[in-house]
Amino acid sequence: MPDYYDILGVSRDADKEEIKRAYRRLARKYHPDVNKELGAEERFKEINRAYEVLSEPETRARYDRFGEAGVSGASPGFGDIGDMGFADIFESFFNGFAGGMGQQATRRRSGPVRGEDLRLDLKLDFREAVFGGEKEIRIPHLETCNVCNSTGAKPGTRPRTCPTCSGTGQVRRATRTPFGSFTQVSVCPTCNGEGQVIEDKCESCGGAGRKQETKKLKITIPPGVDNGTRLRVSKEGDAGLRGGPPGDLYVYLFIEEDAEFHREGINILSDLKVSYLQAILGCRLEVTTVDGPVELTIPPGTQPNTVLTLENHGVPKLGNPVSRGDHLLTILIDIPTRITAEERELLEKLAKIKGDRTGKGGIEGFLGGLFRG
Repeated sequence: MPDYYDILGVSRDADKEEIKRAYRRLARKYHPDVNKELGAEERFKEINRAYEVLSEPETRARYDRFGEAGVSGASPGFGDIGDMGFADIFESFFNGFAGGMGQQATRRRSGPVRGEDLRLDLKLDFREAVFGGEKEIRIPHLETCNVCNSTGAKPGTRPRTCPTCSGTGQVRRATRTPFGSFTQVSVCPTCNGEGQVIEDKCESCGGAGRKQETKKLKITIPPGVDNGTRLRVSKEGDAGLRGGPPGDLYVYLFIEEDAEFHREGINILSDLKVSYLQAILGCRLEVTTVDGPVELTIPPGTQPNTVLTLENHGVPKLGNPVSRGDHLLTILIDIPTRITAEERELLEKLAKIKGDRTGKGGIEGFLGGLFRG
C-alpha cells in the first residue's frame, strides 16, 4: 500500500505548509509537460493523490488512523454493510454518527463555494524571460451566468424545495452491521445536496449557473523569470457557485532555447570565435549581447577557452531587476585550414625568428598542409 508521507518525502508530523512546499517541488519536477521520462506521469499522479489526502485535515486524520482504507471508501468485507466505508463505520460506532458529518457537508454545499483554480502553461522566448513585459493570453474558464445571476433557473422562476430531502440536501438510511444498527446520512441523489431543484432551467447556462467562456487577459511577466516560475493571477480562475468568489489562475512559464545564448542562473553564456592573429595581437570587437552590440577588448596573447566577462549584461534578478548577472564569453581560436603563399612565407619567417623547428611534422609540415588544403 502507498505511504503518502514517503511519496511527498515529509515526516508524519509535517505541517500543512511543509506538505504544500514538498508537493509543489515534486509536481514541478514530474509534470508530464516537463518530464518525459518513463514513469514520470504515474509518479505525478501519485504525488497529486498524496497531496489530495494530506492537504485536508479531515482526510489526513482518517488516513493516519486507518491508512488507505480510511480515504478510499473500501468496504471492510461484511456483506450487509452496503455502501458504508470502513472509516464511516468507525466514525458512527465511536463518535455517534447520527447525521453530524452529513449535516456539516450539506451546510458546506448549500453555501457559497469558491471557484476552482486554473493552470496555464506559457512559453516565452529567451529575451522575453530576461526582460519581461506584457503578454496577452487566452484562457477558457467558467464565468457567472448573467442571465440567471448564477441561480441556474430561467428568469422569472425560482428553484423549488427538493421533494426527496425536503430541502435538507441529505437523506438518511438505516443500516445493519455486525456492530449494530446505524443511521447513514448521505447526499440527496435528487438535488445532489443543494436542497433545491430547478424545474425551468436557464437556457443560457443549462441550469449550471456558470458558462464556459474564453477570455483574453494581459499579464505582466517580471524580468528574470526562468523555467518553472509560477505567476498567480488573482480571481481569474473559474467563477464560484452560489455567489462564491472566483478561483485564481496560475501561469507556469517555460523558456525556449536560444541559438546564440545559454543561461546559467542569472549569467548568460556564449562563444566568441576570433582568428589566431587577433588572439596573439589583441583587438577590439563588437559582440552581440541581449542588450545589443557591445565593444569587447581581446587582450594580446589570449588563450583558447579564455572566459571574458561583460558585467551587468546578464539576467536581472527576479524581484530585483536593478541587479543583473554578467555575460560570460568563451574565446574560441579559429585556426585556418587554407593560407596563401604570401601568408605562408610570412609565417615561415616568423617561425625562424622564434627559432621554432620547421621539419616535417613540425611547422613546415603544418604550413605545407594548410597551403595544399
